[in-house]
Amino acid sequence: MPENINLSKIARSFGSASESYDISARLQRYSGKNLMPWLPNRNDLTVVDLGSGTGFFTDILASRYHQVIGLDISTKMLEFAKHNRNESIVWLEADAYQLPFANGSIDLIYSNLMIQWCEALPVLKAEIIRVLKPGGLFIFSTLVDGTLFELKSSWAQVDDDKHVIDFKTEQDLSAIFNTDESKLIEFSNKDIVLEYENVLHLAKELKGLGANQVPKKQSKGLAGKDKWQKMMVSYQDFLEPSGIYPATYKVFSGLMVKLND
Repeated sequence: MPENINLSKIARSFGSASESYDISARLQRYSGKNLMPWLPNRNDLTVVDLGSGTGFFTDILASRYHQVIGLDISTKMLEFAKHNRNESIVWLEADAYQLPFANGSIDLIYSNLMIQWCEALPVLKAEIIRVLKPGGLFIFSTLVDGTLFELKSSWAQVDDDKHVIDFKTEQDLSAIFNTDESKLIEFSNKDIVLEYENVLHLAKELKGLGANQVPKKQSKGLAGKDKWQKMMVSYQDFLEPSGIYPATYKVFSGLMVKLND
């Protein structure tokens, strides 16, 4: 299935970034810490870090909760986490669309900047609802429409190919998470502007985050040198007076509760 093919590409991309991920992950640090105030104070909970990556926040969760499971699709990310994080954490390699948990067995699912890579988000949400206990929480951050608009606009001056994924809108997320089964009880939407020395610095960080897999891309491999040069010239329209290149990330944070059966 195309979705499975895409997931395998994403897994390889994140895996290749495992050693540099913690260096590149400025955005993940900010968004992940922004979710901390929503975490329950009880410590007797079974918690899953969905898309745990290198385990930075899984480690923090393990310091607060009785049983913590880090789940990721990337073998290399999990190997890195096993060697660098709390020994009490259980690490699982699995597909988020097929969570290896019994119905109604999880108290809390935490997910920091992962679900934007899931094209079939309603399918993922249904799986999250399946494994959560009634009253269980899904605390998450994701990127929404308008993210990397500078890069998207600059590429649009060069060709019609897709270089930045189509992020869902806030309205899309509201429709998915507010249903008869669940309710989005808290949410926020913040613009985070990161600064880069140049466009190549931005491209390198996106690759370091494993964020360089774009579904429905027409051309294979890297864009030609001429196209890159034209895109970088276009990006200068956004250049700040200080000579810094900005990139905007629209971070949506949400706290969803599973309603009683």
